[in-house]
Amino acid sequence: MWRRRSAGDGALARSPSSSSAASASGDSEEEDTGFLEVTVSDMKHPPPELSPMPEGLSPQQVVRRHILGSIVQSERSYVDSLKRILQDYRNPLLEMEPKVLSARKCQVVFFRLKEILQCHSMFQIALASRVAEWDATEKIGDLFVASFSKSMVLDVYSDYVNNFTTAMSLIKKACLTKPAFLEFLKKRQMASADRVTLYGLMVKPIQRFPQFILLLQDMLKNTPKGHADRLSLQLALTELETLAEKLNEQKRLADQVAEIQQLGKSISDRSSLNKLLSSGQRQLLLCETLTETVYGDRGQLIKSKERKVFLLNDMLVCANINFKGQLEISSLVPLGPKYVVKWSTALPQVQVVEVGQESSAYDKDNAGSHNAGGHNTVATKKHAPAGQASHNKVYLGPPRLFQELQDLQKDLAVVEQITLLISTLHGTYQNLNMTVAQDWCLALQRMMRVKEEEIHSANKCRLRLLLPGKPDKSGRPISFMVVFITPNPLSKISWVNRLHLAKIGLREENQPGWLCPDEDKKSKAPFWCPILSCHMPAFSSKALDLQLGAAVHNPVQSSLLGFSAVSTSLPQGYLWVGGGQEGAGGQVEIFSLNRSVPRTVKFFPVASPVLCMEYIPEKGQDTQAEPGAAATTEPPPAPAICLGLRDGSIVAYGSVDAGTQCLLSRRSPGLQPVLCLKHSSDYLFAGLQDGTVAAYARNNGGPGGLAEQPTCLAVGTGPVRALLALDETLWASCANRVTVLDAGSLQPQQTFEAHPDAEASVTHMIKAGSGVWMAFSSGSSIRLFHTETLEHLQEINIATRTTFVLPGQKHVRVTSLLICQGLLWVGTDQGIIVLLPVPRLEGIPKITGKGMVSLNGHGGPVAFLAVALSTLAPDVLKSDREEEKGAGEEEEEEEEERAGPPPGELRKKGILLQYRLRSTSHLPGQLLSVREAPAGAAPEHAEEDGSVYEMADDPDVWVRSRPCARDAPRKEISSVAIVSGGRGYRNFGAAGRGSAPGGDTDSTLLIWQVPLTL
Repeated sequence: MWRRRSAGDGALARSPSSSSAASASGDSEEEDTGFLEVTVSDMKHPPPELSPMPEGLSPQQVVRRHILGSIVQSERSYVDSLKRILQDYRNPLLEMEPKVLSARKCQVVFFRLKEILQCHSMFQIALASRVAEWDATEKIGDLFVASFSKSMVLDVYSDYVNNFTTAMSLIKKACLTKPAFLEFLKKRQMASADRVTLYGLMVKPIQRFPQFILLLQDMLKNTPKGHADRLSLQLALTELETLAEKLNEQKRLADQVAEIQQLGKSISDRSSLNKLLSSGQRQLLLCETLTETVYGDRGQLIKSKERKVFLLNDMLVCANINFKGQLEISSLVPLGPKYVVKWSTALPQVQVVEVGQESSAYDKDNAGSHNAGGHNTVATKKHAPAGQASHNKVYLGPPRLFQELQDLQKDLAVVEQITLLISTLHGTYQNLNMTVAQDWCLALQRMMRVKEEEIHSANKCRLRLLLPGKPDKSGRPISFMVVFITPNPLSKISWVNRLHLAKIGLREENQPGWLCPDEDKKSKAPFWCPILSCHMPAFSSKALDLQLGAAVHNPVQSSLLGFSAVSTSLPQGYLWVGGGQEGAGGQVEIFSLNRSVPRTVKFFPVASPVLCMEYIPEKGQDTQAEPGAAATTEPPPAPAICLGLRDGSIVAYGSVDAGTQCLLSRRSPGLQPVLCLKHSSDYLFAGLQDGTVAAYARNNGGPGGLAEQPTCLAVGTGPVRALLALDETLWASCANRVTVLDAGSLQPQQTFEAHPDAEASVTHMIKAGSGVWMAFSSGSSIRLFHTETLEHLQEINIATRTTFVLPGQKHVRVTSLLICQGLLWVGTDQGIIVLLPVPRLEGIPKITGKGMVSLNGHGGPVAFLAVALSTLAPDVLKSDREEEKGAGEEEEEEEEERAGPPPGELRKKGILLQYRLRSTSHLPGQLLSVREAPAGAAPEHAEEDGSVYEMADDPDVWVRSRPCARDAPRKEISSVAIVSGGRGYRNFGAAGRGSAPGGDTDSTLLIWQVPLTL
């Protein structure tokens, strides 16, 4: 047997054999659970108690004591809850005669709870001693690391989480079939002081680690740099986040399996769908309760019903929800519904149809005739074939709005013709001239934008799917439309995005797209991040052999991007790719990402090959002129893309939307090749070939104000290959050493050795949390350093991952690094891309899992990895109700500003075409009117029909309403894509694994689309 551990070692020890809940039988706890019981006496080990607060503490120390008190109180409450489950429920059920729940079922329901209690009882003992000496040591982080980094803690919690759904199902079934058991649960709940149910107690272990994380984050915020507890707290946060992530993933997978099983129960055993579901090859990507709506031919709502919609990796299933069972049981334990499958269809045949897209989904002749009922939600009758829609004149979505938009487009064309005729007038007329005519055009353009926004709003919670129906008598395929109302706009975006990515995931290159060497083969790797494009040429010019140098994303917000486009397009903006030919010139290629597939919009030559790029965003509003300073007409510095060239040039270009004009050009001292660029608020730093860092002062915050002569800082004799801006410092690498410089004074603070081999130069540095990962010019390892103490914390050999796809290849070199959304992307000289999970919080970004390897890669070294990230405007998330309220308030404001008609008077029909002009009295010429206007009087303004919208002076900028209290910040949506560049394309899957790199040696881009972060 394994030895019994002491209290300091941890709560439990494994016995040689361990069994699962499903196979456990009998009452012998020690044999069945595989753990040895350690009894903790409250008499010997009283619970932790914080002593009275001493005098003379700093405000930060006082806060830290309060947080420690919260940790102590929270842990005491949690341990009491665990004891209640065992003492008030488990033990009485085991002792009860006659038994209402067998010993075997009791063991399944309360599986691993004794071990979890033992873990936390031991943690309490250690916590008590730490609390007693708090004022002398003020350390808590190392205790969390020691207590919760052990594999046995993950084991017992994993067993509990994986068994939770089974336990709840067993309790539910016992409630339905055994009245005595139901009565027992009721009595126990009523006898407790807080009236918490058994379910409420049993869910607490699942919530425990997120609670710990919040408390430790608070403690870390109030622990200054240099404090003895700071690194320990960061490591503790990493351990707990990793543990919570693993448990969350296991819970998600267990819930997924349970949902698929529940769905499978509603289908006959012989059906093809049942065989598909029971094959174990199906992944549940998304499931949610949506409301299906059916409308009549006049737009009236006929009926609406809740449906459970399941998005699997290759099919979409819709089911009726059937809640059966006693209501009193649902208050004790959540009841899972029973499903009755309504329809299912293969994913490639599902089409999302937004308003205005009907012409592509239906016969074009039908798209022009619309129901004029004025309803926003008009839909086909239940599953009416598309062919019948035209016969009954029934249409989907708000067709009135789309018809009005088409009418405005036609009217604008007419007004533009009228404008041409007005330009031929011989006389000069005050209210009939080119100024007025142009104002009409601008007003119509404004109204079109308003109409587009109304259509956009109507789509926000309506998920409209075109599905294949049964063929008609002639064998012609017929489609039908289903309209679902989602709970909120986020849900709609999520459905459209996941449907889009699931379809991409079915392409050959994504079957599979990732290899998971992890033991857990249930990973979501094939779908997680499908490759969107794997054969995209990096340069338009085929004549030159251009090598890739660098890439950078220039985010540009699109003011009116359709709701469907928001959900499926790549991050908004442009991808700049630079490179060149050895000994010759360079080239820049710019790709537009405002679509589902990128395309080249511009390319131009530069004097020398591009070695590096840096995007400098628009400076914030902190650079406003001081009071009393002379007013300037200069616009604020615009975003710019800076290029570092081999000939020593640093060239800055404006954004594509601004014409990509060259803003400035600077030369490095001694015309040294510019190997890397990094910017801070005050400087643009350039790492040069001769071991110098050149710091160019940013005088007005923009690239246009870059100083002619830089401040030069020597950091070594070899090339400066990597720069990293970190808080108030700049890290610069030279050979195997890194120098930390003060980013303000430019004085060196300290230098440290990043690799014991002097030949291993630091080539890449990337920050995550409180650590920096580094890659080197030789060797296959990457190394992690602490940002504050500069301590070396971890080393990972990438070759152990790449051998999964290229066995025997031990000599691997890391050629690129990128961190994005909790994943470290590593590019190698073999063209293989490896993904390693890292924590996302403020802790230490230690790698804990084995990660994944992409089966799509390059034929040669990965030249760069770049991230394209844009945040979608919060306006996208406004609900219709908020918009209606906003428009109503706006109308009231405008009504107050101008003289409206007396109450009760009928509104005048027609719209005043008015944009900039509020009057024509200041224009030259006579007034064309039947009535003679009083001298100097402005013509009367007719009232606008509908909402009044303010417009900015620039016709391309549309301002919906004034900023006000209701425009509070909303949760943002992040759209992310990862781009890699290298020579050619290679598939490392089973089909292409044995093959050597292909003959395609052109510079190629690979693009992965990451699911929207909602």
